[in-house]
Amino acid sequence: MSKLLIVEDDKRTNEAICEYLKPTGHGVVPAYDGLEALKLFRTESIDLIVLDIMLPKMTGLAVLHEIRKRSNVPVLMLTAVEDEYTQVKSFDEQADDYITKPFSMVLLGKRITALLRRCGQMKPIDTMTFGEVTVNFSGYSACDTDGKIDIMPKEIDLLRLLVEHKGLVLTRDQILDELWGDDHPIIDRTIDTYIKNLRKKLRIDCIVTVKGIGYKFEEIV
Repeated sequence: MSKLLIVEDDKRTNEAICEYLKPTGHGVVPAYDGLEALKLFRTESIDLIVLDIMLPKMTGLAVLHEIRKRSNVPVLMLTAVEDEYTQVKSFDEQADDYITKPFSMVLLGKRITALLRRCGQMKPIDTMTFGEVTVNFSGYSACDTDGKIDIMPKEIDLLRLLVEHKGLVLTRDQILDELWGDDHPIIDRTIDTYIKNLRKKLRIDCIVTVKGIGYKFEEIV
């Protein structure tokens, strides 16, 4: 898997990001100021950088400027600054993406996955097999030895979301925000029904219930 450099001076935020990303299989390297970030980038084999703008010793924009002198590694800027000038300046320095605080861990994870795919570090999920069942994510379909399985597009989206965050616990609210957004009056217990349907239709036991929190996808060895 990929090695990610997480540059954030707030220790709790940095640790939270690292802990969230570890179960995905990515290696994470924390840095707490700009100079440390550059040193680690030069000594480690880094595949993607999450880079805060407001950093001690050296700003994130200055760090990005130095990195771009020698590398096109994907860089996602992470900051509380929301003014247009700062965003434009980030892209002028060839940042690949930009996310503002407070942020959703799920959204951050999705942005990281998208950047890794874009640079060829991760392949998009197309099909998966669970026993005799094959799921085609791009075709929004599933089948087994008896033929096509009746499955809803939203159920496919939910399974894909869990698979993309393998090993990470997603709360019902996170799933609702990701798949339905604010436009649909869906209650969180609706997720339980979708999970139940996925388990039954696809005959899978790799979706684990984390009591009182949500669900996660775990590959059964």
